[in-house]
Amino acid sequence: MAREMLISVALGQVLSLLICGIGLTSKYLSEDFHANTPVFQSFLNYILLFLVYTTTLAVRQGEENLLAILRRRWWKYMILGLIDLEANYLVVKAYQYTTLTSIQLLDCFVIPVVILLSWFFLLIRYKAVHFLGIFVCILGMGCMAGADVLVGRHQGAGENKLVGDLLVLGGATLYGISNVWEEYIIRTLSRVEFLGMIGLFGAFFSGIQLAIMEHKELLKVPWDWQIGLLYVGFSACMFGLYSFMPVVIKKTSATSVNLSLLTADLYSLFCGLFLFHYKFSGLYLLSFFTILIGLMLYSSTSTYIAQDPRVYKQFRNPSGPVVDLPTTAQVEPSVTYTSLGQETEEEPHVHVA
Repeated sequence: MAREMLISVALGQVLSLLICGIGLTSKYLSEDFHANTPVFQSFLNYILLFLVYTTTLAVRQGEENLLAILRRRWWKYMILGLIDLEANYLVVKAYQYTTLTSIQLLDCFVIPVVILLSWFFLLIRYKAVHFLGIFVCILGMGCMAGADVLVGRHQGAGENKLVGDLLVLGGATLYGISNVWEEYIIRTLSRVEFLGMIGLFGAFFSGIQLAIMEHKELLKVPWDWQIGLLYVGFSACMFGLYSFMPVVIKKTSATSVNLSLLTADLYSLFCGLFLFHYKFSGLYLLSFFTILIGLMLYSSTSTYIAQDPRVYKQFRNPSGPVVDLPTTAQVEPSVTYTSLGQETEEEPHVHVA
């Protein structure tokens, strides 16, 4: 059990390090080279996903072929692609209006969004220790925000704070929807299908948004090998994040992943001590270890699924290869609790009629 907990925490920290890389390359692009191109950066990632995963779906045969998937579920993936794109855009845009501390704190709003959506749509049930772990993680995040204020870390423009705060809350909400939808797809369908369809629709919509909103900014970029290298680094980290996140979500959960990502700002800060000469405070270390303790508390026991066997048909098209329930007898409403963690054959299943 301890080994499983440590693996879960370690996997989440790999994602945090990738986000740290994304943040550092974006900071260099925007502040040192004045390349404010968040949509173009997302477009590059979606193109990579398209080239790797969408083409994989295109050469598959049968029901897992790209055209077969589009016939059954195209409009659902279209909505998901839009949600994913705008979640990224809103949070990046918020940096122009509000402070860094506000973004760090309000971005935690993704956690209650994921919990509520997981409860109602994935039917995941939590224990008291899970809520305790979540509370400790958010406490650690508050400690980090307090340290930023005490050391006078650069807070951003803050010219229209209300607009910026609303953008962060909107982005966090869309992130939560995207993450829970992602968890559902990779548990009921496949990781390659999710990434392939995100690559297809994400590239399509980000290309349109780029042409409408950001083409002038792109023309202003002073292209040289350093900027090119930063775009390559950003795209590599982003592609790695998108490719690896479904693996971690399937191993843990969307809630656990979002708690793990709280340490990403701290990794960026630790790098910034050397790269940008940030001031150090002992509260940063306290914050880091507080979040890790919260993660270990959350990962110390499994969540449960209250599963009505009819619920998990909703994303699939009825004409697809879905196994129907037996019709020999009338189906009674029921809830079955099963562990999301590593199961054994001896594990009891509690059935509530």
